[in-house]
Amino acid sequence: MAVSRMQAVGPDAPEPESAATPGVRSRASGRALIVTVLVLIADQVTKHTLAAGIGEGEVRRFIPGVHLVHVRNTGVAFGFFSGGGVLVLVLTLAALAVLIVYFTKHPDRSWLWLPTGLLIGGALGNLYDRIHQGSVTDFIKLPLWPAFNVADMAITFGVLALLFVLEGGGRRR
Repeated sequence: MAVSRMQAVGPDAPEPESAATPGVRSRASGRALIVTVLVLIADQVTKHTLAAGIGEGEVRRFIPGVHLVHVRNTGVAFGFFSGGGVLVLVLTLAALAVLIVYFTKHPDRSWLWLPTGLLIGGALGNLYDRIHQGSVTDFIKLPLWPAFNVADMAITFGVLALLFVLEGGGRRR
């Protein structure tokens, strides 16, 4: 007696392993790398420009509702887990590892390269500061919100974009 296997279909069906061609894989990786590098450059240039023009602890009005400040942050995005030290580093590296593994298994997922590049670029920008200076420079201050930087913005938009891609906005090509 033959047993037939039924495959689940539809939006709730499990995704098959990626059968991406080398061309698709290299284009997705190249795009993610470009976004990563652009985020790193923008983050480091803005931090160094700020540090050269505003002393630590100073506040300058930029535009109504936005101030430029020069503060040091030992936590993660927006000052959360301040003083976390090694724990912050380990959690960041673990999250990046999970993201990279997922990305390498699904490079044909439309637009996955964008949140991947934003998240890696933002995380590396802040990790660079944390390793070389012991803390991260934050410089954008909005009312009722902790100070933040370009890397924090990239991480925030990267998480939102990743949720959009994973929830169906980035269906396979």
